[in-house]
Amino acid sequence: MRLPALTSTAAYQALENHAHDARDWHMRQLFQKDPGRFPRMTVDAAGLFLDYSKNRANDETMQLLVHLARTRGVAEQRDAMFAGEKINITERRSVLHTALRMPRGKALKVDGQDVNADVHAVLDRIKVFTDKVRNGGWLGHTGKPITDVVNIGIGGSDLGPKMAVLALRSYCHPRLKMHFVSNVDGHDMDAVLAQVNPETTLFIVASKTFTTAETMLNAQTARSWFLAKAKETDLPRHFVAVSTNTDAVRTFGIDPENMFPFWDWVGGRYSVWSAIGLSVAVAIGFGYFQAFLEGAHAMDEHFREAPLEANMPVLLALIGFWNRQFLGASSLSIAPYHQDLNRFPAYLQQLDMESNGKRVTKNGQPVDTPTCPVVWGECGTNAQHAYFQLLHQGSDITPIDFIAALRATHDLPGHHDALLANCFAQSEAFMKGKTEDEVRAELKGANVPPAELEELVPHKTFPGNRPSNTILMDQLTPSALGALIALYEHKTFVQGVIWNIASFDQWGVELGKVLAKKIQAELTGKADPEAHDSSTNGLIVMAKAAQIQ
Repeated sequence: MRLPALTSTAAYQALENHAHDARDWHMRQLFQKDPGRFPRMTVDAAGLFLDYSKNRANDETMQLLVHLARTRGVAEQRDAMFAGEKINITERRSVLHTALRMPRGKALKVDGQDVNADVHAVLDRIKVFTDKVRNGGWLGHTGKPITDVVNIGIGGSDLGPKMAVLALRSYCHPRLKMHFVSNVDGHDMDAVLAQVNPETTLFIVASKTFTTAETMLNAQTARSWFLAKAKETDLPRHFVAVSTNTDAVRTFGIDPENMFPFWDWVGGRYSVWSAIGLSVAVAIGFGYFQAFLEGAHAMDEHFREAPLEANMPVLLALIGFWNRQFLGASSLSIAPYHQDLNRFPAYLQQLDMESNGKRVTKNGQPVDTPTCPVVWGECGTNAQHAYFQLLHQGSDITPIDFIAALRATHDLPGHHDALLANCFAQSEAFMKGKTEDEVRAELKGANVPPAELEELVPHKTFPGNRPSNTILMDQLTPSALGALIALYEHKTFVQGVIWNIASFDQWGVELGKVLAKKIQAELTGKADPEAHDSSTNGLIVMAKAAQIQ
């Protein structure tokens, strides 16, 4: 489907005209004039609840946005993705992370291959393996059960599993300590190795090709550390692989029977549902891992079947598009009011920015509008005491996604009410702000002298009108987490379709890797220095001089 330039379409131009009026709206007035705004601008799906009423939008805004989605082919592209069509156009691949969470027996063939049967064959192997590790049947080389599991990966092979394991802390096995190493910086690996025992540690090396530079450097370091206290014949008891490169896995010393494969239609940032999630399954057990997949599948089914105007991922995407394109929001802050979701903003950074951080369309032409916003965030209430000041009174408008669970998974009294009170109060404060008259009344009530009062008024006035969404779940369960991740996956997809960009490749990641290989060879003396710019040459000289000392 070859799409015209976005700004040339009648649907976009209608939104642009509408936005001229919307820029003068204040959400205070929108709520005052419309008592039914909240129930009409909320949606339930897959155990999640989305309130998007605290945005500078009305019914006409949403109708125009949904019309734009239709004209850009969101429904058609969605159906093509689920059907296994090769919508990853630059790599000529299907995009089938949704197939990883389909129930057993669902018919789906790609290039003549029964995808569902392949997926469940791997899941069956994961169940056998994880059960053995968790019940103490998988023994280290000295006959002791595993106590520590170290996942070695990078990007999607690290961010997804680490985020999920931390988020589902309440469901993790009490004996097993989970560790994650991704950074090529040796301090990362050094900190983990200082905590573990080679007799009782299992390493999961996650690399599709088994050639990813950062992952394999860390894996070789772990291998050397292990062999300093054990024999090569002991390696298969302590190293397993998530990969498709059988020869490289065998050469490393891992038994190919303990290699868990996945497929080229699984993108890294969409891979936590695959064997890349092996560490998650080890931590929470296969039953809960299955619930994690089921929660995502429930969101998939909603995304496939719900009309666009009542479709949670579509609505979240359209509100984000509206704020980015027409209200000038260049970033999006993620504020989980749940400590166990502390890595969720980092996970969404890769999901969104690696997918939609593109400057050309699928047609190879420059995109004629801004694309992906910068995604960042931190857990509430910590965020309130760090950067919320900027969000309340700064010169830029930054939309916020508040995420919370209605019930805690702990039983500590007083905490959860305080947490939810802060979450709901912040979303209200961002929407309402505080007027000059309200500040004056407050200061008069505190008996502040008139001259001092007027000096304080501009400092204590809040413009409000800052957009936010609130996403609620009952509890942070494996199913709820699965649905939450799938919600944002599909939101990212919808926005990519509207911008007509290739959301499922990441060529921008490769340039720095190529240059790093050259410079590393120069730093280690294995290659003669090449002519770089004066800054890079100077930095290389400084690094080589430091190594000599």
